[in-house]
Amino acid sequence: MAKAAKTAITPTRTENYPEWYQQVVRAADLAENSPVRGCMVIKPWGCALWENMQHVLDGMFKATGHKNAYFPLFIPKRFLEKEAEHVEGFAKECAVVTHHRLEAGPDGGLVPAGELEEPLIVRPTSEMIIGDAFSRWIESYRDLPLLINQWANVVRWEMRTRLFLRTSEFLWQEGHTAHATEEEAREHTIRMLNVYADFARDTMAMPVLTGEKTAAERFPGAVKTYCIEGMMQDRKALQAGTSHFLGQNFSKAQDIVYIDENGDRLHAWTTSWGVSTRLIGGLIMTHADDDGLVLPPRLAPVHVVIMPITFKSDEPDKIINYCHKLADDLRVQAFHGRHIEVEIDDRDMRGGEKSWSWVKKGVPVRVEVGPRDMAADSVFVARRDLSPKEKQGIPRSEFIANLTSMLEEIQQGLHDRALSFREENTHTIDSETDFRDFFTSPAGEPTPIHGGFALTHFCGDSELEKKIKDELGVTVRCIPLEGGEPGTCPFTGQPSEQRLVWAKSY
Repeated sequence: MAKAAKTAITPTRTENYPEWYQQVVRAADLAENSPVRGCMVIKPWGCALWENMQHVLDGMFKATGHKNAYFPLFIPKRFLEKEAEHVEGFAKECAVVTHHRLEAGPDGGLVPAGELEEPLIVRPTSEMIIGDAFSRWIESYRDLPLLINQWANVVRWEMRTRLFLRTSEFLWQEGHTAHATEEEAREHTIRMLNVYADFARDTMAMPVLTGEKTAAERFPGAVKTYCIEGMMQDRKALQAGTSHFLGQNFSKAQDIVYIDENGDRLHAWTTSWGVSTRLIGGLIMTHADDDGLVLPPRLAPVHVVIMPITFKSDEPDKIINYCHKLADDLRVQAFHGRHIEVEIDDRDMRGGEKSWSWVKKGVPVRVEVGPRDMAADSVFVARRDLSPKEKQGIPRSEFIANLTSMLEEIQQGLHDRALSFREENTHTIDSETDFRDFFTSPAGEPTPIHGGFALTHFCGDSELEKKIKDELGVTVRCIPLEGGEPGTCPFTGQPSEQRLVWAKSY
């Protein structure tokens, strides 16, 4: 029997996918659990990833006319109560502040004191607090559209958490807009959905589907909710971003009105949309392998790591100087709107250990330079999208000249590989028996990877949708925007307008 290949991450994806994910996060030094249950400490490498995501997205938002603002972390409870469906949807996740100080208790410990006149909700989302500001900022049709974005943190009290994918506190952006007409607000909702889809595909190399959520999966208080959905390597779906058409529900609850050209007093039409640090979890589960993180170059904090190999050299300083000159020549180049980011790792440690540390962090290109390489004016190159054992010597000048095209090739290759995986695991299903078999674990497999995306007609019955979710753990991920041919629901025999996308999900 062939000996299994040694990997940096154990268990592997096929052995225990949830634990593999946790080990990739740990090996790449992205984050760790905090002393507060359900919260996380985002470490420098993970924070650098989020900063790069912020940088790209912020530019895309501003290119569509949005301006950044910041709103309070604390929301008066009465604000949340103004929109009934909204408060019902978030009530179980709210963290509530009821006191404003601590005092010494009878046993010497600290106890809450100074009860607030009104409890404050720690921001789970900001529709209500931002809507309050909009009601003051908007007076005339000349004030519209009002396009605002906020970079912030939110708190949603979670019982079962996983780093980046679901934590009680996480980082995100939330866009909020107000418009004079329903048509304009609906168009803006889809425009921002497409911004997210473009970012996922072009920057994260993560293929996504765009579509509308069913009523059961809709954002509390929204008229329509749209989403981008990616397929992870365990064939589960990840909702990676949402965009909501709120209609006039929130503007009526908060009196967001404007005077139109005829002098009439009208309620504005509003939208909201957001993505979070959950994108980092999606990045991991889309591209990482059994050796660790794999980063698309357009998001990588470091594009190239250079490792001087000096232990066999009589002139180690010359090798290090050679590496610094190489780094300088690379840094003047641009890649996708950024300078090439280069790190020189001259730590005093074994070469194999050093190289593996960068493999696990997912750096796109690793370069080794030893005495023979320097003498030949060449470099020894390895790409993260290939096997760690695949390395080749390249003349220094050729490496410098071809680096940007190499990075683009890695970027495109990661996207194409993920897209092929999604297509291979997306199936058209026309019978209830086949649907159930598709989402049922094969017998005898302790941690099976099965299922995928099922394209199935559906009559739209919300009770049936809930029954399928309860029995199989499967939900409608989206109603594809491009529509499709009408057909027959395999569960009821009733007419169906188009196929929906079903999957198990995070």
